[in-house]
Parts: sequence; C-alpha cells; structure tokens
Amino acid sequence: MMFSHLHNFTYPHHLVDLAFLVSDSKDRTLDMLVEKLEELQDHEDPKQPYGEISIIEKDFGQKVNQDVESRHGFAAQASRRKLMAQARNWLLSATLRPYHSWVYWRDVDVETAPFTILEDLMRHNKDVIVPNVWRPLPDWLGGEQPYDLNSWQESETALALADTLDEDAVIVEGYAEYATWRPHLAYLRDPYGDPDMEMEIDGVGGVSILAKARVFRSGVHFPAFSFEKHAETEGFGKMAKRMQYSVVGLPHYTIWHLYEPSVDDIHHMEEMEQERLAKEAEEKAKEEREKKAKEQFSDPNSQWEKDQSEMQDIAKQASKEQKEKPDTKGSKLLSEQESKADPKEDTKSQPKKDTNAQSKDANAQPKKDTDAQPKKDTNAQPKKGADEGAGQAADKPRKVNQAKAES
Repeated sequence: MMFSHLHNFTYPHHLVDLAFLVSDSKDRTLDMLVEKLEELQDHEDPKQPYGEISIIEKDFGQKVNQDVESRHGFAAQASRRKLMAQARNWLLSATLRPYHSWVYWRDVDVETAPFTILEDLMRHNKDVIVPNVWRPLPDWLGGEQPYDLNSWQESETALALADTLDEDAVIVEGYAEYATWRPHLAYLRDPYGDPDMEMEIDGVGGVSILAKARVFRSGVHFPAFSFEKHAETEGFGKMAKRMQYSVVGLPHYTIWHLYEPSVDDIHHMEEMEQERLAKEAEEKAKEEREKKAKEQFSDPNSQWEKDQSEMQDIAKQASKEQKEKPDTKGSKLLSEQESKADPKEDTKSQPKKDTNAQSKDANAQPKKDTDAQPKKDTNAQPKKGADEGAGQAADKPRKVNQAKAES
C-alpha cells in the first residue's frame, strides 16, 4: 500500500529523498522494506527512482503491544506519545540535509490520498500544514468516521483543564478522561467543501504533516516531554505556534487511513458471519423445498394429480346421476293420488271397456235396425252416454284437486 503511493506521487521523484525508521520490530519489516526499495530504485521507468534513501534501525524500548486496543488505549497514550516523539526527532536529526526545503511526514498505513498531495499542500506556502484524516468503516458501523482528532483549535475549557494537571501530564484528544471541547479539524469536514479552505489550528495530527525545513532548523521539534501539557505532534504544533510559525489545517481536503478493527469489531464481524452462514443455509433449504414441491406438482403421476382426477370423476358422476334422477316431489304426489283414489277409479278402466262394448253394441244395434227404428231414438242413447261421460270427467278433477290439497 505504501509503495503504491510512492510509485504514484506526481512530484518529481528525483527531487525527493526518502528516510525510514525501523524500531522495536520482530518480524521481517526491515527485509521487506529493503526489497521493495530496491525494486523501486531499479524500476525500468526512469521517473520512478527517488533521490537518496536512508533506512535507520533503532529500538526505543517500546513495551506497548501493537494491537489496536493497546496502542490507542488511554492508559498507554502519554508514554507512547513520548516514545514516538523520540523516534521522530532521531529520524529527523539523522536525515535532514542542508539542501532540503520541505519535510513531509507520512504514516505507512494511509490507504487513500491524492497523488498530488505534495504539490497541493506546498501551494498554500504555510510553515506547517495538515490535511483532514478520515477512515472508512464497514456499512454496519456507518461507512466512515473521523480518524485523526489531534488536529484542533485550542479552547478555554482545555486551557482551564491544563492548569489543574501536573506538569508532566499529557492531554490527549478523543478520550472521555479529558473533555476539552475543542473544535476538531476532522469534524468540520464537508465532502463538497472547498479543499483549499484553511483553518488555523494549535495541535496537529501526525498522519500527514508537511512543514518547511526551516521550522525544524530553528529548533521546533516533537517534544518527548510535556510541553504545555502536550507531547509529540500536538506538542509540535503548540511549539511552532509559540515560535510564531503559521499552523493550518485543510478541513475539506481529506485523506483516508486504513481501517483497523477493534476486538469488539472482530467479535461483531464473527457474529455477523455466523448469521450470514445460517441465513444462507436457511435459504438453501427453502429453495430445495420449493424445488421438490414444484417437481411433485409437475409430475402427472403424483398423488396430487391422482387425487385431483378422482375428485373430477366423482363430480362428473354426481352431476350425471342428478340429471337422470326423476322429480321426487312429482313422484310423491303421484303416489299419494293413487293411494287415495276412489275404488271406482280403479275399476274405471273396466266399465270403460264395457261402455265401449255397449257403445259398440249400441252402435251395432242401430246399424242393424236403422231402417226399422226412428233416427231420434238412435241419437238419444249416445247423448245420454255423453252426459254420463261428462259427469265422470267432472268427478275426476274433484278427486285430483282433493289429492293435491291433502298432499
């Protein structure tokens, strides 16, 4: 990450000297540093190699663990800041050359910064100048956060607090133990603000500092002791202001520091990972159930299809039987009529046959005796029979009406 920035700086590389300090290291930091610098200096692009490169190895007895909690815990801040001030002063005194005009301090864990940062800061022509420093965060932590809170303007509350502390005390920002109520450069950032806007400050953060070399030659340094109740970079800003140098910050010109998860963050991420895996397993099981159900519904031989076919057959059969079945009410009515009818009605058919026979005989008789008997008598017999037939027909409706009423 750091070497990608070195490759991409737009300021002429041959006009820049590099100096590195490796201290209290137990890993391969020194070996890797040498390898990367050799690659940079031997690069085929003639614009890539830098001027003089110095690597200084010195231990300062750093006893604080390098995990996030240890390095940024309140209890370790005073002693840690003083040791870091010693390391900065040692590196500066060993590598500052008479021909140097500027000194740029840069943390190796800066993740994102403009490639033109040297020109951008030099253009302001201030004695000491710093950009705003933020850091990216996971979405569940808000996405981003102010990182360097050591660039600030002094406040009356902080001055009053300093008067109550011992002479060796060191005030550090961003901790509840010291409520200073200072305006911090980081909190004044506007993503759409003018990146060239300047803000006078008293304390400076150490992530990215550009200072004129004459500031250091005049005696300003990083105090490894309590200077006005501050040490290291914040003490450096205080000391430069005391010696009438301009100290400014750029609230809207932002670079981004690497995100280092805390122990709590790591635990939370582990829980989130477990939840993610459980959710994936649940979704996978759901997909399998849906797939299985879909396969069953699409199979014509499935039980569901069989049941559906049987139900349709039953419905068709019931509909067919309903259409063929006679009217129950009409059948009942007819049954009651037959059961309550007059016995004479049962024998009606027989007299009817006799009547027809008699009528036939009567008809036959007049045919034989037509000439002998008068026509008047012949007509009288059928007329009487017709009246009797009418009487019988009149009696029948009365019996039917009676059956309907009783039913």
